[in-house]
Amino acid sequence: MKSVWNSCKAAFAMFSKVPMPMVDWNKENMKYMMCFFPFVGAVIGVLTWLVGCVLENHVELEPFFLTAILTVIPVFVTGGIHVDGLLDTSDALSSWQERTRRLEILKDSHAGAFAIITACVYFIMWLGAWSQLQNDPEGICIVSIGFMMSRCLSGIGVITFPKARTDGTVAEFSRNASEIVARNILTVMFVVLAGLMIWINPVLGVAAVISAILVFWWYHHMAMKYFGGTTGDLSGFFLCICEVVMALVLAFAGAVIL
Repeated sequence: MKSVWNSCKAAFAMFSKVPMPMVDWNKENMKYMMCFFPFVGAVIGVLTWLVGCVLENHVELEPFFLTAILTVIPVFVTGGIHVDGLLDTSDALSSWQERTRRLEILKDSHAGAFAIITACVYFIMWLGAWSQLQNDPEGICIVSIGFMMSRCLSGIGVITFPKARTDGTVAEFSRNASEIVARNILTVMFVVLAGLMIWINPVLGVAAVISAILVFWWYHHMAMKYFGGTTGDLSGFFLCICEVVMALVLAFAGAVIL
């Protein structure tokens, strides 16, 4: 039980800004860390639901102010760790260099022009999606669940995809993880979350699940073709793209249904 609790603390310490007790970064404490990765998404999802479905009905807020709050909740909870991966990967993909050079760009701490452009487009898309979903409580609930689903898929990718580097963060997580247990738990969680989405609204739920799976398939193809495997930055890139695509799909689908 101590190992499980330490794995939970390690997951929140690594992937969020949620205050947690200190934990030693050793193999035993990282063994089940990826199993708790989706629970960081649960924190984001609960806050999103509270703001989008509860606060909206009890506090008079301007619509744009509300969409701005919803847009930045994931950044506040995670500290922007996954957005960093989104921007680094955008720079690497836009460089059109050979594989080794792309991997070097991923490790570069400087943000290039394409990273800045990607950040602007990314947050504008979120603002647009939230402005469309504001009066759709079912859509907001499904997006909230999507923050867990994206982390289930990201964790599965970390565990099962080939690693682009043997010395990277993802490779370290994979070496220390109980791979079979973590993969099975994340897969079961994904199925349960998919069922919950579909139960909330069959059409919107199916749309969200299919969009997440398609983005995951594309992510695997992109990572293998351009990088020879996955890295921590690529995992963050996938997570951001998966979440915003689900939100956009739900915004469009909700508009069609309504």
